[in-house]
Amino acid sequence: MGFNCGIVGLPNVGKSTLFNALTETAAAAAANYPFCTIEPNVGRVPVPDPRLDVMAKLAKSQKIVPTVLEFVDIAGLVRGASKGEGLGNQFLGNIREVDAIVHVLRCFESSDITHVEGSVDPIRDADTVETELMLSDLDSLERRVNADQKKARGGEKDAKERLVVSERALEALRAGKPARTIEASAEERKVLKGLQLITSKPVLYVANVEEAAAANGNAVSARVAAKAKAEGAAFVVISAAIEAEVAQLSDPEERKVFLADLGLKETGLARVIRAGYGLLDLVTFFTVGPKEAHAWTVRNGAKAPEAAGVIHTDFERGFIRSETIAYDDFVAFGGEQGAKDAGKMRVEGADYVVKDGDVLHFRFNV
Repeated sequence: MGFNCGIVGLPNVGKSTLFNALTETAAAAAANYPFCTIEPNVGRVPVPDPRLDVMAKLAKSQKIVPTVLEFVDIAGLVRGASKGEGLGNQFLGNIREVDAIVHVLRCFESSDITHVEGSVDPIRDADTVETELMLSDLDSLERRVNADQKKARGGEKDAKERLVVSERALEALRAGKPARTIEASAEERKVLKGLQLITSKPVLYVANVEEAAAANGNAVSARVAAKAKAEGAAFVVISAAIEAEVAQLSDPEERKVFLADLGLKETGLARVIRAGYGLLDLVTFFTVGPKEAHAWTVRNGAKAPEAAGVIHTDFERGFIRSETIAYDDFVAFGGEQGAKDAGKMRVEGADYVVKDGDVLHFRFNV
């Protein structure tokens, strides 16, 4: 099961620099001209989780395997993309396939890096991108609604159910509001997701600032923070330039000293990864033993068989039960055996909803 975040924004805002740092590769060409990223680049990055190291030490695990999140670096969008300007059609097609949007906004001045709009204004840039995404959604949804109205008149139940949600989303888009702003129940949210609207996806705003502002941001990034808060979106401040430098340091201690000199406790990338993970409403569970300590990702609300299926489809198909220990109990009692002896291991059935931090051992029969 893969979860991914698409990195979007206008050209020359730092998308590819951020992606390169995230993946610690030069897979995406970062250059001072629009459209330097022609094909979407995909990078899988480990999600920082100190719990994994703690459990690995207790279990004397030979190997540590973190859970991962996928980031997709998507070609820069320009005004008119919904009508095919620039690489519009390609951009919109690529972004429609991701689970969440990481919107990079330039919040720094530089005479060396040109801005496609001629000046630095992240709110304007965000509105430019959002407008193009809404126009694209509006076009596709109007066609979808017309088709479903005909099907609904013919008595098709699914079309009637979709119309309840899609007509509400259409009303929002026509009013200049993204589809994610509509009120909807949990079931309606599933229908909304099935419509594959770009503006229904959750958003993380990343304010890319100059090096001196990496720790606390600046006046420009504060405007982005206010926008994110008003929308209920996630927000992170980074300096892509710093992240690119840190990515070149292989020694952990050297990285730590470098960051400390800049007044930073951790990389901005770690915050971006965690924020992206939270944005997707995911939880982490663990399998821990002498061979390996392994972190796994599952959607929040998933039941035990679904979690088992993340490891292997046979585990889900032949699920019998899961032996479950909470992370705090695993640590407090010195590992699996200690937790068992203390009566902290529970046997859970197919209806058990997996909680973040669960240490699971699945029993199955195929």
